[in-house]
Amino acid sequence: MKPYRSLLFVPGHKRDWIDKALNSASDAVIIDLEDSVPEADKLLARENAVDALNAYSGSKGILVRPNALDTEHFGKDVSKVTHQNLTAFLLPKLFSRDDVVRFDALVTAAELDHGIERNKVELMPSLETAKSIAAVDQILAGPRVGGVMAAAAKDADVSREVGFRWSAQGLETLYLRSKVVLAARAAGIRTIVLGLWQEVHNLDGMRTFAQDNSGVGYTGQVIIHPSHAPVANDEYGLTATMSEYYRGLVEAFESGQREGNGAVMYRGDHIDLAHANHAREALAFASH
Repeated sequence: MKPYRSLLFVPGHKRDWIDKALNSASDAVIIDLEDSVPEADKLLARENAVDALNAYSGSKGILVRPNALDTEHFGKDVSKVTHQNLTAFLLPKLFSRDDVVRFDALVTAAELDHGIERNKVELMPSLETAKSIAAVDQILAGPRVGGVMAAAAKDADVSREVGFRWSAQGLETLYLRSKVVLAARAAGIRTIVLGLWQEVHNLDGMRTFAQDNSGVGYTGQVIIHPSHAPVANDEYGLTATMSEYYRGLVEAFESGQREGNGAVMYRGDHIDLAHANHAREALAFASH
């Protein structure tokens, strides 16, 4: 899955909101068919998602969050919304790898029905239950998994499930968040996103939250307001200063290699192959 710094949630039953999200600064949008959609509007949300997918011709990623497996809607969601332009399904309320396998079977059937190449649509597990976080290694080894979302929102499903008392500093979720990053990296997954900052008008808080989670290893963030997109893009991306630093580091190391040196000094730091590889990966990630 292409790395995304900002993924903007939008309720599927609000067709004009979907268009606004697609025209925002976010790298991707998540059309929600689940919690933000009233029961009476589930069909409308599915239809709006398909309409948006049919109409869109840009480069933004489009994900859809279907309803959970314990509802009557998940099968219809996947069957209706699987589309050539769909990047991935964001899977809610998982408990085990078996749940990923169940969604994979549904998506495979839908791809065949719609004449889409198999495995075109990826899956992004959303870890918002205690069991899913405990089983993160097995879940990320499931079929089609191209990214992962860790939930750490205030007073949401995960806080009720785990029982923590949320704080902006996030010490109560540091272990959970770090566990997800480690499991994702071990599985070779590079799209590792966190959700979410709920104080819509507190952009300073949003920036600190993003900085902290970028520091832990997250590559992007799920957001709930377009004004959060530029902040997320800044904090999960490479600044011009850091890009210049990393390019210089790689050049210095490669120059040293040509002279027969395995390590060199760069701006006062001792650097070797490990530092050069880190810089190359950061630059490659930022170029997507």
